[in-house]
Amino acid sequence: MKLNRIIHGDVLAELKKLPTACAQSIIADPPYFNVLEDEAWDTQWKTAAHYLAWCEKWVGQAMRVLREDGLCFIFGQLGKREHTFLHLMSRLSQKHQFHDLIIWDRVVGYDERRDSFTPQYEMVLVLRKGEKPKFIKDAVRIPYDEATITKYLRDPRYKDKKARKAHLEAGKFATNILRIPSLKGNSKEKCGHPSQKPVNLIEKLILCATDKGDLVVDPFLGSGTTAAAAEKLQRKWLGIEKDSNYLKIARRRLKAPRPAKTPVAVKVKKTRKAS
Repeated sequence: MKLNRIIHGDVLAELKKLPTACAQSIIADPPYFNVLEDEAWDTQWKTAAHYLAWCEKWVGQAMRVLREDGLCFIFGQLGKREHTFLHLMSRLSQKHQFHDLIIWDRVVGYDERRDSFTPQYEMVLVLRKGEKPKFIKDAVRIPYDEATITKYLRDPRYKDKKARKAHLEAGKFATNILRIPSLKGNSKEKCGHPSQKPVNLIEKLILCATDKGDLVVDPFLGSGTTAAAAEKLQRKWLGIEKDSNYLKIARRRLKAPRPAKTPVAVKVKKTRKAS
């Protein structure tokens, strides 16, 4: 099986061609169904029932492709009055093993509602295949700044100062609320996809669920963010994309020069500041 490539085709047809249990992680950002109302690919189903049936099929194939200790991440969002993703999460969690629900805090909301709170988040349903999935909690620690480390070291409740210092310098454990700014129109990352995710967000999913050399599969590659993040983190990848325009964007993006690869550090040096 040739890796590190984009497959041009339908997600269901192409997933069926992949070997069983070959991927350590699946990262899927599928159409949300009538959320992006100006995009034909998000409004192509006649009813929510048709959309849910389609999702059950491709997720079933994705879970077949997933390794026994792998994790499958599925992005979803609620529209102005659309709540289909709630039903999808319920259905998928009944058919497959629920592992977690991540909230992506986009930091800045989009003010499209006048009679309810301004929406500022998307969701990531996490499914597992086996009882003991690979999850590398240390890989996604959040660094403390020097002032915070100094302050916390003064806490008299901790007698083992050496162990406490080591923990603080490694950073705090990430929660299942990931606060990462969404991409704005003038962002250097923007490639022309209306629901493009930040590289930083996808990197965290890859880091917590895979090791170097593991295979990450993205059934809806879009602008190529998962592929770019996987290459940076020295993971193998496969991406499936049906839309010819997005395919061109992803290929152009992956061919563009990128900064040299740097090792992913678990521990944080004293001089490093929190971002």
